[in-house]
Amino acid sequence: MLRLSYTKMPNSHKPHFLKPLLPDFHSGVTIPLGFFSQHIEGKTNRKTWKLRSDATDQTWEVIQEGRRLTGGWKDFTTAHDLQIGDNVIFKHEGDMVFHVTPFGPSCCEIQYTHPHIIKEEADADDAPSFSFDYCFQAEVTASNLKEDKLYLPEGATTCTALNKQCQEIILVNKEGNSWTVSLRFSEADGMYYIRRGWRKFCRANRCAIGDLFVFNVVGDGKTTPLMCVCPEREE
Repeated sequence: MLRLSYTKMPNSHKPHFLKPLLPDFHSGVTIPLGFFSQHIEGKTNRKTWKLRSDATDQTWEVIQEGRRLTGGWKDFTTAHDLQIGDNVIFKHEGDMVFHVTPFGPSCCEIQYTHPHIIKEEADADDAPSFSFDYCFQAEVTASNLKEDKLYLPEGATTCTALNKQCQEIILVNKEGNSWTVSLRFSEADGMYYIRRGWRKFCRANRCAIGDLFVFNVVGDGKTTPLMCVCPEREE
């Protein structure tokens, strides 16, 4: 199954939530607390979700463990060729059946075609090539909270996910919630920096001065990049 093109995002009044795909997303995804509390917790005893998409008539059964989707999720992501930086909308159809719509980092719906299509068509020069291997550690300080500004390390200038014309970046916490903030490049300092949104992100995540984040930058240098909080690894 190959991804070919994008279309516009549809509207829906059915309960739904969006998940940006972070590093290690193949191992499972976390259901947002608000959606889980309102539509799942106490509403059913079932622990298996049925996932459907427009890409195929197949239905995937995925195990729910607490607020995470685990067993069977990797099969779904592999079949849909999902990648870090993609976004997925889960729309609740009722009776633990969810229609899943994958979107690219530009928030346009991914279209699929049959496997017999010549592969070179999907490997054209304009196909996005995402960088997701630039990580750095950021500290919450009194000064960056007061100024509502966070400087990225000098090494960020070599990250292909960023470019000097980029005006925004999306911060994603380990729960998959996102905040769009301003991104600028300082010619004087030779560094990227975030402002007008950093303080809001820290407050929403109940950060204290001295807290540390490990961020992974995801993008192709053309679409709005993601700056994802790396989840803690279980020993």
